[in-house]
Order: sequence, then structure tokens, then C-alpha cells
Amino acid sequence: MMNWLTQHLRALLFSLRRLLATPVANLLNVLVIGLALSLPMGLYVLLQNVQSLADRAVGTPQLSVFMNMGVGKDDIARIGRQLKQSEAVDHIEFVPREQALEQLKRSTGLADVIGGLTQNPLPDAYVVYPKRTDAQTLETLRDEVRKWQKVEHVQLDAAWAHKLESLLKFGRAALLILAVLLSIALVAVTFNTIRLQILTRRDEIEISRLIGATNGFIRRPFLYFGLLQGLLGGIAAWLIISLSLHLLNVGLIELAQLYASNLALFAPSAGDGLALLLFSACLGWLGAWLSVVQHLWRIESK
Repeated sequence: MMNWLTQHLRALLFSLRRLLATPVANLLNVLVIGLALSLPMGLYVLLQNVQSLADRAVGTPQLSVFMNMGVGKDDIARIGRQLKQSEAVDHIEFVPREQALEQLKRSTGLADVIGGLTQNPLPDAYVVYPKRTDAQTLETLRDEVRKWQKVEHVQLDAAWAHKLESLLKFGRAALLILAVLLSIALVAVTFNTIRLQILTRRDEIEISRLIGATNGFIRRPFLYFGLLQGLLGGIAAWLIISLSLHLLNVGLIELAQLYASNLALFAPSAGDGLALLLFSACLGWLGAWLSVVQHLWRIESK
């Protein structure tokens, strides 16, 4: 076990020395990886901020459950219990028909006209606040409540939810395509970097094979080099995104003050940052592995 750890530690230290031996070239490679990774990660952060800002601006969608005219107190209580027991409902608010009429008088300015009515035309209603705000959940809850007895009508304005969900779905699709294309490009960058290193050490590799070195022993320093290069590229991407968000927030805060509002773009979470570093390190390792495997196969085939 100690021998295995020692071999890996030596390979890691050797890879670090190789990185430091040509700092300018490796720095440029790291910057290329960082810039490429910052594009999909920046789009992901932007989508997260757009969704958060939209939720705050629009608020939580509501369902208005209108009951039949003349419904009894027992039926009102039964429908309230059914709503509270639903897993999709967060909480509910009962609006008696008398209260609804008073609110209509205050909001429309037609108190004289409404006061001339012989009876209250408005039904008792529940305002339902759902736990989730996606369009499919809202429509499923609406269709379920519609089937209940003593329920006359269920109103849901889900147009904004459909539009927002469609825009975010389009953004996620674009993000996935961009991430896949740039991932392939980053693997190619690491592949070429390792290929150049293998070519400069070709004689050393062939001699190592003649004295009994295994493929794993030969691959190990190159794989660590690719992993370290990818990891440094992920760190560079994180720094680029953080700096960009800081600069954008400076301008956004000044703009928000003009409209007496409080807006700011939030940075990616620690979990997102860790996922970025792991992803970039894996891409670097994959590019190095493909390059080493190809060149070892060429050497063996001769």
C-alpha cells in the first residue's frame, strides 16, 4: 500500500515540476480551459439568477377555488380539509363571499352600483398557494380540484409559468449543447498538450518499456498532468465568473438604485463550484488518457 502511494506521489510531484518547467505555455493552456469552462458555467449562473428574479417579480401563482352558490358550511369545511391534505398545497386562505364583495367595492370604485344589488352575486372561495410553481404541477392540481363536489370553478393564470418554463427549458438546452461542444474542445486541448509531451519523451518511454516498465507506470505522470491542468482551468473559470459577477453587480446596483429596488446577481454555490472543479479535472484526465493510450498503442504496434 505504501509503495502504491509513493508511486502516485512521485508521479504527482513530477507532473507539478513539468507544469512549472514551462509556465508560460501551461498558463496559456489553463487560461484557454478557464475561458471555455466559464461560458457554460456563466450561462448556468445566469439562468439561475433569471429564475430567481422572475420568481420574486411575479410572486407565487395562486389557484382561486370558487364554490357553488348557496353551499353549506359543512361543504366549505370539507373542501378546506381536502385542500390542506393535498401534497401539492402549501397553505390556503378562505375568502367569504361578503369579504369578496367588500374587496370588489374598494378596488373598482363602484360602491354605489354594487350597493344597489339585491343580493351578493359572489361565491365563497379559497385562495390556494401551491408548494411548486411549475406549469405541470399547477395544471394537475387545478384539474384535480375541478372534479370535487360543490366546486363551481377553479381559476389559474399559468400563462407566465408556461412562458418562463419554456424560456428556461430553451436556455438549459442551449447550455447542454454548449457544454458538450466545449468539453470536446477541452479534451482536444489536453490531448494535444500530452501528445507533445509524449513526443518529447518518446525515447525515454521506449527505454522504460525495454527495462520492464508497465503501461500504468508510463501513463501515471501524464494522467496527473492532465488532471492538474484541468483542475487549474476549473479554478481559472471560477475566478473569471466571480470577477464578472462582481463587475456586473456594481453596474446593476447603480441601476437598481435609480428604480428604488434591490437587485443583485448571486454567485454559484459551493456545491456548483466543487462540481465545476471535478468536471474540469475529469476532462483533463480524459484528454490525457486518450492521448497516452493512443501513443502507447502506436509504440506497441511497431
